[in-house]
Amino acid sequence: MKYRRFGRMGWMVSELGYGMWGMAGWSGSDDAESLASLQRSVDLGCNFFDTAWAYGEGHSEKLLGKLVRANPSKRLYVATKIPPKNMQWPSRREYTLDDCFPPEHVAEYVHASLRNLGLEQIDLIQFHTWEDAWIQSDKWLKGLDEFRRQGLIQAVGISINRWESWNGLQAVRTGLVDAVQAIYNIFDQSPEDELFPACKEKDVAVIARVPFDEGALTGTLTKGSRWPVGDWRNSYFVPENLNATVDRVEAIKAVVPVGTTLAETALRFILMNPAVSVTIPGMRKIRNLEANVTASEAGPLDPELYSQLRKHRWDRTPTAWSQ
Repeated sequence: MKYRRFGRMGWMVSELGYGMWGMAGWSGSDDAESLASLQRSVDLGCNFFDTAWAYGEGHSEKLLGKLVRANPSKRLYVATKIPPKNMQWPSRREYTLDDCFPPEHVAEYVHASLRNLGLEQIDLIQFHTWEDAWIQSDKWLKGLDEFRRQGLIQAVGISINRWESWNGLQAVRTGLVDAVQAIYNIFDQSPEDELFPACKEKDVAVIARVPFDEGALTGTLTKGSRWPVGDWRNSYFVPENLNATVDRVEAIKAVVPVGTTLAETALRFILMNPAVSVTIPGMRKIRNLEANVTASEAGPLDPELYSQLRKHRWDRTPTAWSQ
């Protein structure tokens, strides 16, 4: 496992982190299997874990707390997220700061997450939705500054809406946030345009989420893919999205070298960018975890392959189903 500096915080985090949404928000989750996979990730050198209160109303946080307490000799970095008060994802332009993150709500959920985790401190607390217009008020940060002084949190971050990498630039440029979480993968390359340069200038850490485009870039989806009732993927991979996605994935498969998986290639593509501090694939099974770790071990892509993959950029606009 290779490690990278996490922005101005100076933490050395595993470049392959662990996204924990699937352990509570997707069908087929099993706690014993999840905990075994989490522990195996620690054994393989993973030390950055991203969760949220919204992942099972604290369930994923509780699993992470168990992991941290089971490994007292390891420095494991805990990142979680405050849900918006209106419980609406994604944020929309008309939502105000008071709709989503009034000070009393922020305080309530910082304490709720600490209880779920069973820890005395959260390394990174993030706003689970974000609108750059909110930066005009200082209310969103005041309470967190006090929590920092009390030692309850160390760093503050924001999570940017799908396909809106521009909607965090102001927050980054103020220097008030320590980390930004944005979708970045073979398809979604737009953070490179403005967001990553701003993060570099302000020494803000970058968490690259959705490295597999919700599973598409593992190469396992077909136009007939369906999930159990209630699984979030049914509402994301509507026919309009699923059909176009599968066609584009098939085109990428044509350039993936023999003996290399699409999933490994997708992760290595992300890790080619030095602006990325950590990428956080969701992993519930040990076999998937072990396969993903090879991306860090394998190192940079061949320059010609990297150049070919860059041509598969897919600029999209948020829709009713994109959430």
